[in-house]
Amino acid sequence: MEKIELMAPAGNFESLQAALDNGADSVYFGVEQLNMRARASINFTLDDLPEISRRCKEKNVRTYLTLNTIIYDHDLSIVKTLIKQAKEADITAVIAMDQAVIASAREVNMEVHISTQINITNIETVKFYAMFADTMVLSRELSLRQVKKITEHIKNEQIKGPSGKLIEIEIFGHGALCMAVSGKCYMSLHSHNSSANRGACKQNCRKKYTVVDQETGFEMELDNEYIMSPKDLCTIDFLDQIADSGIKVLKIEGRGRAPEYVARVIKCYREAIDSLENGTYKKEKVINWMKDLETVYNRGFWSGYYLGQKLGEWSKGSGSHATQKKVYLGKGLHFFPKPKIGEFKIEAYDLNLGDSILITGPTTGVKELKVEEMLVNDKKLEKASKGDSVTIPLGFRIRPSDKLYKIVENKIEA
Repeated sequence: MEKIELMAPAGNFESLQAALDNGADSVYFGVEQLNMRARASINFTLDDLPEISRRCKEKNVRTYLTLNTIIYDHDLSIVKTLIKQAKEADITAVIAMDQAVIASAREVNMEVHISTQINITNIETVKFYAMFADTMVLSRELSLRQVKKITEHIKNEQIKGPSGKLIEIEIFGHGALCMAVSGKCYMSLHSHNSSANRGACKQNCRKKYTVVDQETGFEMELDNEYIMSPKDLCTIDFLDQIADSGIKVLKIEGRGRAPEYVARVIKCYREAIDSLENGTYKKEKVINWMKDLETVYNRGFWSGYYLGQKLGEWSKGSGSHATQKKVYLGKGLHFFPKPKIGEFKIEAYDLNLGDSILITGPTTGVKELKVEEMLVNDKKLEKASKGDSVTIPLGFRIRPSDKLYKIVENKIEA
């Protein structure tokens, strides 16, 4: 079995740290505006590149800069600057779709990965891009049988990239799916003059619509069917078949999602991949991983086109189907290093003994625990309210910039 590289999204430093702490092998991220999540996440700046590189090198994690939007002439100087500084910061590779980006990366001898936006569906296209790239993301619409045929061709024909190594294949493993072919959509552009292919999708496909007969005026509401809003992709329950297809990289979607989403999803897939490698992958574990994945943002799950389905599975409602949600409580004030106790200021709602809490921060990442004991304004109490100062034993360091949340059950309407 090919060892699978687990690739995590990073929309900000909280998510980056969450990915590193939960076992990601690589991370992908955007800088400034030239990426497919330009509006969906708080993107990094050029000045962040050295810090991203430093943190990832400490964990031996590869770093991929996404530069996979449509590029216009006025973007070319920005592209060259981004690639130049990424190279200087020792970022591992650039994810690209535009030939100008590919050429700019090759000029500075930087590794290139071909984006899913290219829509690679056959071995001849793989051979063409092998002149420029070492890794290729296949179209999301392929079945595992088709994926395996491509990886077998690469191995049998010894198709190599510029590095001299065999071409590596990447596929999407978990997260949001788009109604458009491999995410290349023009609906948002037509309706809002806001191009999804420039990272500015308005997600109007996620809404509910009414069909109108223009001749008679007859209206029909599409009952409980968001027919352009697919459920989220999930492959953890057939990860053994994913591994058998010969892919090298499994990509988790989610640069626009919260850091706790990154933490939970990466943790589950890390455990699943490791279980495959040590022979302990089994149904009972899959059931538990699925329950964990359901606690964070999702639109319901389906297996995509990998197992041969011809039609999509559509979401039954808008927003998340997560079984849990976070409620903001307050922020970090101080950390006492010897007893490893954190002090927080409660700014909203109540915190009770026994509550599950979430702490997030750019350096802290994502930490989750149950409150077993706490002091409220230096008194041992079972409840803290707005305005109170609370100290909690943690076992890890917090910072003043960290945010404190309570995790509660999310009641989903049927």
